[in-house]
Amino acid sequence: MKFEIIKKSKENRARFGIIKTPHGEIKTPAFIPVATKATVKALDPRDLKEIGAQVLLANTYHLYLRPGEKLIKKFNGLHKFMNWNGPMFTDSGGFQVFSLGFGIEHQVSKIGNIFPDEADQKKIREQNLEKFAKIDEDGVTFKSPIDGKIDRLTPEKSIQIQEDLAADIILAFDECTSPLHDYKYTKKAMERTHAWAERCIKAWSRKSVLYGIVQGGFFEDLRYESCRFISSLDFPGIALGGSLGKSKKDMHQIIDWCIPNLPEEKPVHLLGIGGIDDLFECVERGIDTFDCVAPTRLARAGYLFISPEQGGNRKNKFRNSIKNSSNRTSKEPIDKNCDCYTCKNYSRAYLRHLFVNNELLYFRLASLHNLRFVLRLMERIREAIEEDRFIDLKRDWIG
Repeated sequence: MKFEIIKKSKENRARFGIIKTPHGEIKTPAFIPVATKATVKALDPRDLKEIGAQVLLANTYHLYLRPGEKLIKKFNGLHKFMNWNGPMFTDSGGFQVFSLGFGIEHQVSKIGNIFPDEADQKKIREQNLEKFAKIDEDGVTFKSPIDGKIDRLTPEKSIQIQEDLAADIILAFDECTSPLHDYKYTKKAMERTHAWAERCIKAWSRKSVLYGIVQGGFFEDLRYESCRFISSLDFPGIALGGSLGKSKKDMHQIIDWCIPNLPEEKPVHLLGIGGIDDLFECVERGIDTFDCVAPTRLARAGYLFISPEQGGNRKNKFRNSIKNSSNRTSKEPIDKNCDCYTCKNYSRAYLRHLFVNNELLYFRLASLHNLRFVLRLMERIREAIEEDRFIDLKRDWIG
């Protein structure tokens, strides 16, 4: 992999660059659609290419459980298995085992709430929910949600699985922490992540590019320490992971702590974040790539992205609920400014009809729109950085 910085913003840390991989280039900043089980739900690779997807991220944990990395290896990796010829990331499985453990206990998840509300924290702590994963110094023991069997992931096993999946870019196995973890536990988890990072490097064959992961929760000194340690190792790229605080304001602060303490020449990935406002706020702070399930998950739930010209704003999270009665007879597209196939050919009334009748076509059309909306916005963000007008574009969208 080679990362080339083409243009830096004069006003902030935003930058336009290119990550070169064996399966093609990734122009950054880039949003990465998530193909959890070797598929972006409701869409095929031809759809993804047509809407401008440059790169996908697949889920190591889920593919390990089913169909198994050994089967995928027989196809020479994910690219052949799923017929995707572009760049590919895989995550380490760390967040999924967190979800089975402290994610359950603290009720923190990408599906539910990654930023727990202060008012809910006492109630969460009072509950005694069964965890399905236990962490020790060597790795994680977990109960499979498929058949209930006990299984185990270690740094070495995570790297082996990812190398069998043969993604272009893979991630080190880490311990993800919760916003409700205290300083003592967060420090312990960070140190464990650092030890695991060294083990990942030893297990790494260098057939793929390996990113290290910075941990430390919402503790400034721990984030500084983790940035220094991960930067000192031989990782070609770096990801920011773990707890990103109890609010988006906390997340912004964490990025501000980390970016100045990471090597400028290495790409930085932000794990699991991808709201419309997040794209602007985090690009401004120096993030190069994002992955998030939100666009397709929201589409399936009936929430479709709209631009500021169509009434999208931070308050409504740039979303129009297709269930709204105002859409029942509307001849308008979801967004007049969108160039996706759905907006060019279908009305809100028709999409609402499909949704309320649970027709499968809705899921494809809605997913096409939401992903194209985000990918086109990233194209505009890259152009704005290159032309020194990123701040103007951000102001037009989120103020």
